[in-house]
Amino acid sequence: MPTTANIRKESAVFKGLLLEKTGDAFSAQVKDIGEASLPLGDVLVRLEHSTLNYKDALAICNKSPIVRKWPMVAGIDGAGVVEESNHPAWKPGDKVILNGFGVGESHWGCLAGKARLKGDWLVRLPDAFTPRQAMAIGTAGYTAMLCCQALERFGVTKGQGEILVTGASGGVGSIAIAILAGWGYDVVASTGKLQEADFLKSLGAKAVVDRSEYSQPGKPLQKERWAGAVDSVGSHTLVNVCAQTRYRGVVAACGLAQGMDFPATVAPFILRGVVLAGVDSVYQPLAVREAAWAKLATDLDRTKLDAITTEIGLDQAIGAAGDLLAGKVRGRLVVNVSG
Repeated sequence: MPTTANIRKESAVFKGLLLEKTGDAFSAQVKDIGEASLPLGDVLVRLEHSTLNYKDALAICNKSPIVRKWPMVAGIDGAGVVEESNHPAWKPGDKVILNGFGVGESHWGCLAGKARLKGDWLVRLPDAFTPRQAMAIGTAGYTAMLCCQALERFGVTKGQGEILVTGASGGVGSIAIAILAGWGYDVVASTGKLQEADFLKSLGAKAVVDRSEYSQPGKPLQKERWAGAVDSVGSHTLVNVCAQTRYRGVVAACGLAQGMDFPATVAPFILRGVVLAGVDSVYQPLAVREAAWAKLATDLDRTKLDAITTEIGLDQAIGAAGDLLAGKVRGRLVVNVSG
């Protein structure tokens, strides 16, 4: 005869965005999921909010081999409250954030009402943020902070010149602008959406340039302009940014919206001493993740965060993923998964 606990487990059903694939047949649907179906993990989190990142959109639209196991609940980010824990760091009632660690790729993700996760993957939600605000930041904003910290770590100071932010109207770019402007840097935004110039200036950009200036093949070395840059685009854009970076400048690279290729020469690196700093957000150690979130809590203007955030429901996430890939989304999409 089933125990009361088993009955509760079997009856705990919530909504989740489930990705399924058999052969060439792919589907992305919001479905009922039983708690008993969740994968192994030592912490059960009742999620309140998640987000849509570029990687999420690729997975949901089946545009890149993001998902490594099928079926898969999408969502690389989540924020919520611990319901059950066998991990020494966490207890029921703790508010937590999840970014990365293969969640939404090889482990069921956070575009759902609940997730069972490993406690070592979690970061405590800073008191400064609500779960919604944390997901307005999400992996995109957390990555933006890691990029900004990389510029500081490699010695880029406010008096050295302008900082270029590519993909400026996207999640990483918009938050990077807000962070760097808040720190006192002169920020230039590169975007294909010149109609968003006023919005980008409201975040702190001093000027806006057309991304078409950087998206085509260019000379190996170009006129020096940038003291530093945050690039989420990759491909020819990243190559041209490096070619325009000033002597001993720093480029923090974290994305591939234009492509994974890097058709460059070594000229900027051996003739100008340019530093190309790769920024990974998925597997950073706990101390680095905690430090980045602590810095976000103190340095990110939350009024600007509100300005770049749009909230949607879980049932809107599939359509919004297509819009994100098509470049129709400004800033950050927060998904309310608790409804």
